[in-house]
Amino acid sequence: MHLLIDRLAAGEKLTRTELACLLERREGEHRDYLFARAREIQHRVFGNKVYIRGLIEFTNYCKNNCYYCGIRRDNRSASRYRLTEEQILECCRAGYELGFRTFVLQGGEDPYFTDGRVTGLIRAIKAGYPDCAVTLSIGEKGRASYEAYFAAGADRYLLRHETANDGHYGKLHPAELSLRRRMECLRDLKDIGFQTGAGFMVGSPGQTMDCILDDLEFLRDFEPEMVGIGPFIPHHDTPFAACAAGTLELTVYLLGLVRLMLPRVLLPATTALGTISPGGREQGILAGANVVMPNLSPGDVREKYLLYDNKICTGNEAAECLDQLRQAMSSIGYEVAVDRGDAPGHSKTEGSEL
Repeated sequence: MHLLIDRLAAGEKLTRTELACLLERREGEHRDYLFARAREIQHRVFGNKVYIRGLIEFTNYCKNNCYYCGIRRDNRSASRYRLTEEQILECCRAGYELGFRTFVLQGGEDPYFTDGRVTGLIRAIKAGYPDCAVTLSIGEKGRASYEAYFAAGADRYLLRHETANDGHYGKLHPAELSLRRRMECLRDLKDIGFQTGAGFMVGSPGQTMDCILDDLEFLRDFEPEMVGIGPFIPHHDTPFAACAAGTLELTVYLLGLVRLMLPRVLLPATTALGTISPGGREQGILAGANVVMPNLSPGDVREKYLLYDNKICTGNEAAECLDQLRQAMSSIGYEVAVDRGDAPGHSKTEGSEL
């Protein structure tokens, strides 16, 4: 097992059978060794820096009906909201004063936010904060839309693929959504020049070890600049309300594997990790993650952006508690970095030539 981990850390492309072996034997000393090697790579590429992103959840309207998501179209119990441009810019102002140099605009696929409104927001943020990066996480769009966002100044785009297995994708989404289309969007984003983020849920209903192997092989071959991996957590107003959540144990192990496979990747320790375990985010960092995304959204809407039950939005998850986050990171040997935290070697002018 240690030899397989060393080969992966050395940049070798393991076979599917070898990856399966790493997944099946992830206990005890093997697990500890994987995390130790992941931290070596993490420190070699990034030092002990943890990059912070200011998360602005600006709309919880969504036209889609994904079976796992609490803001799905058919959830009539959701308390819907949209932030105005003025509110969003106020979030950026407050975040900038706190030290944030990346703003993440995340929302459902809300038809109200046309390309014109989105590009207007991007330009307004860039005009006010030219030294900051803008990340979008607003779902599937046409290539022309992505090109318009990039031209307006957006730097990064997060679009989790959720699962790279076509059969599994169909179990998580209604028929009008397809894995083929999701992959097409990811290829467009990378081709246009975005620092592109993919990712998947761990323990989602119907997920098998083969599904996870499909995810790992896809990430290895696609080489995204960012990878978001978090445990599935059920929401009470979805078809998966009674399903079991994913585990912290498997999620952090997969973070370690991804760090070995993609040494230069930006790898968040997600809010979902902190939701399923009080020390989950710190365990994610110690497994190889190097990004956290505290919440900059107005306090009165944070509980409305409920993708899953019991989502934490206070304490270290709140942007205004940045000192607490610094202390938490310092306690495990890391420091919060106050800069854009771009993917190594990647800038707007370099495009996708990574």
